Amino acid sequence: MKTQLLGFVSVGLLLARTAACQLAPVVDDEETDLGAGKGKGKGKGKGKWTEKTSNGVNYQCKCAPGDECWPDANQWQKLNQTVAGSLRVNLPPAVSCYNTFQGPLGNLSTYDAAKCAEVTANFPSEQYQINLPTAGLWTYFTGDTCRPTANPTDTCTLGYYGAYYIAATTEKHIQEGIKFAKENNIRLVIRNTGHDFLGRSVGWGSLVINTHSFQSIKIADAWKPAPGSTYTGPYITVGAGVQAITALQRLSALSPPRVMVTGECATVGIAGGLVQGGGHGPLTNQQGFLADTALEFKAITADGKLVTANAGTNADLFWALRGGGPAAFAVIVEATYKTFVDPPSSAVNLDITLANTGGSVDLLWAAIAKFHSYSPAWVAAGLYVYYEIFGPSLRVHPIVGVGKTPAELSALVAPLLADLAAMGATYTTSASTYPTFQALYFALFEPEGAGNSALTGGWSVARADVLNNGTAVVRAMRAAGDAGAVMVGHMWSAGGAGLPASEWAKSAVNPRFRDVVDKLITIVPVAGNAPAAERAAAQRTLTDVVDAGLRAAAPEGCSYVNEADPFQPDWQTAFWGTNYAELVRIRKKWDGEGVFYAVSTPGTEAWSQIEDGKWLCKKA
Repeated sequence: MKTQLLGFVSVGLLLARTAACQLAPVVDDEETDLGAGKGKGKGKGKGKWTEKTSNGVNYQCKCAPGDECWPDANQWQKLNQTVAGSLRVNLPPAVSCYNTFQGPLGNLSTYDAAKCAEVTANFPSEQYQINLPTAGLWTYFTGDTCRPTANPTDTCTLGYYGAYYIAATTEKHIQEGIKFAKENNIRLVIRNTGHDFLGRSVGWGSLVINTHSFQSIKIADAWKPAPGSTYTGPYITVGAGVQAITALQRLSALSPPRVMVTGECATVGIAGGLVQGGGHGPLTNQQGFLADTALEFKAITADGKLVTANAGTNADLFWALRGGGPAAFAVIVEATYKTFVDPPSSAVNLDITLANTGGSVDLLWAAIAKFHSYSPAWVAAGLYVYYEIFGPSLRVHPIVGVGKTPAELSALVAPLLADLAAMGATYTTSASTYPTFQALYFALFEPEGAGNSALTGGWSVARADVLNNGTAVVRAMRAAGDAGAVMVGHMWSAGGAGLPASEWAKSAVNPRFRDVVDKLITIVPVAGNAPAAERAAAQRTLTDVVDAGLRAAAPEGCSYVNEADPFQPDWQTAFWGTNYAELVRIRKKWDGEGVFYAVSTPGTEAWSQIEDGKWLCKKA
């Protein structure tokens, strides 16, 4: 078999930077099928589908490698020319550790000891994987294929990674990629950092558009408001690929230093899925969600048009992009947000292990219950609390007092410490103070790892749930731990951010989040390449045991679309509440043909991923 991978043997794998190879000029289609995927060009035009039957149900599916409607090599080469050579054949990150890559577009010899050593050493690094073009930081939904290995004879396949990607560096590259996916009816994935738990950055047989190269930043003092907005203060405008760490560092260098709302993790991108999911973080108590601070977007729609969306122009799209769901309405290429004065801040760390309770699991959970009972009072006082329950143990790193002195923060935490002592539970604790919140953020919020495989769920607990049903909430948390789940909690209140209720309706974030005092992530470890029965059992544990208990104990709560189980019952209400019907209406207006797809986002009820999550289909 001849290949279209220009210089593959002579220039090596190119994995140090791109984990892929450039397309060569097309040769005669009868001499090569690598890149063509056996397609014959019948996928051009609206309405071309692959017909499939699964479990007795007939489906119309988007075109994938090997299908009759998959674009042929000439079509891919034309796209490559249109996007100035930025189209790549996709390979998994650790392909260099295997003798042979068995891909849907052909088989390749791929072993490279030096490159394998590099990817093996860096696979747990978030930033390393972010800089790769198509990697998913959490690997479950990639199929856990082709992981680093010391045995090069193991099998390496593409798994659920996309077939091709565009390393976009201009808006035109994104526009042309969207148009190509639409015209040829192939699955489209938008990928910036790969910083998601639910597999939205990967998709079997897809074309991936990578937006991470869009790194522009503009900081200014006076925003000119659009009609419908009155804000005239300082702002930051960022390109699609800018990560929180970069934006915060730039703002911190100002005199006086400023800050913006970002996620708890500094490596997350701030102009894509974060704001489209809402975007909560350590400043949510003070300023609300990132979506609450958004002033304007420049975005590319499903028909490939570049549009501006703000309070006065394309206001419905602006509303939907502020919390209405990632990869659902348009591709954000630039976002503008409010910035704020960065105040001195303080923090307290707290740890309680079995050793602190004399080995008593019951006393440990009693201590956790007492800790959790303080959530309404703490968020009302403006505190942000990040904690983890595993082992079993309680690790609170940190309790944050934005704008608070050490004495003020200590006074708020002291009642809990007294309660713990009274019940016979010891603890370890430490306190610190910083000249700005950003200094605290970089000192105390630990980087997350990458390369782990797990199913992720979660539920948010409302103030009323803690006050009226707090014992049942903690009992559900304990049951989740007994079922093997790890829990990560975030105590904050978006309703305590000084935003009047009239402002809440200006974003698509579920209104119930304004009453939340604790947002929980639940994690059930399982490998993506585990047998189907094992994966199905883990999903049942997550949906029907771990999260079901939390939903029952906290009926006033809701679910956060970026950190939750997308297969939970009634996800529409859980994610968006009373906003859902309007989001579907807007989705039909801006993407009525379903060019964009992310699991469990508005208007996707008709879509299914069949045959073990491969083909993306509608019922015929």
